[in-house]
Amino acid sequence: MHTDRIMNIDHKRINKILCIKPRGIGDVVLSTIILDNLTAHFPSAKIDYLTETFVKPAIENHPDINKVITMKKSELPLKVAWRVRKEKYNMVLDLWSNPRSAQITFLSGVKYRVGFAYRGRKYAYNILATSGRGEVHSAEHNLEILNAIDVPVVSKNVVHYISEKDKSFGQKFFQENFSTDEKVIGIIPAGGWESKRCDAVKWVEICNAISEKKNVKFLILWGPGDEKDALHIKKALPDLTVIAPKTKLNEMNGMIKYCDLILANDSGPMHISAALGIPTLGIFGPTNPKAHGPYSPNSDYVIKDDLFCIICNKLTCPYKHECMLELPVEKVIEKVEKIGSL
Repeated sequence: MHTDRIMNIDHKRINKILCIKPRGIGDVVLSTIILDNLTAHFPSAKIDYLTETFVKPAIENHPDINKVITMKKSELPLKVAWRVRKEKYNMVLDLWSNPRSAQITFLSGVKYRVGFAYRGRKYAYNILATSGRGEVHSAEHNLEILNAIDVPVVSKNVVHYISEKDKSFGQKFFQENFSTDEKVIGIIPAGGWESKRCDAVKWVEICNAISEKKNVKFLILWGPGDEKDALHIKKALPDLTVIAPKTKLNEMNGMIKYCDLILANDSGPMHISAALGIPTLGIFGPTNPKAHGPYSPNSDYVIKDDLFCIICNKLTCPYKHECMLELPVEKVIEKVEKIGSL
């Protein structure tokens, strides 16, 4: 057991567990890797999640989740911890372990408090998981929390569930905009950092190259901040593309579900697509795809790995965004053909 602090746990008395993963839509989706394992080991326990309000749609429909407690980003840790105390949890699993979530965990008064052994935060936990990530995918890093409490890993499934309402929304949209025999590739120009966003002109180049080889249509899926790129792509490719309407995240997910393949930047929707089982190709530059790529058997990534500044982790590019603009389109097509049946 790879822990810095060991505490004997009476596993039979664990009947209510709180998982803390406040933010990052993709991070919350990837954290679902723990749920099959928790329910197998604690079959009678209720499992709740604590997230920031905007992230709730990423987890709220999961059948293993009893309740999602939400908090505001600006809400004081003491105030959040007081609400957690009232729930009378037996165990808190802090899957985030940043300074704020550590404070909430420490102030919660819960008997078993589990978190990563990050410097300056060990005080909050009486059970510590290893802090090293190494070359492990960020989804599997969550499993170190289970290792710390001796929960066997029987599954590495990362899944996302869509409500019937949102499935119906997606189905209706497809019926109105595509014929039943059309193959549809969804493209997602979203990205939390400017440097993670593939340039709109490159998206046009990619779509054109794919359409020369495959008889497909493209669905442009977009959210807040993506409008300019989405409209640029639509204007450049009016006959090849359909642009999605303005939607909430869960409605977008309803449309993703009916795509034959998804092309996406490193983003929350990319992880949702992979978790839905849709063949997903991630376009990477400043971030490491081995740690943050789409996590599913039928997904892959492309990256210009011969670039001197690749995987720079910079929020904005200090050069000319060569990682995206000079990405060989042939690489994209090769991976599309590998993972998709178009």
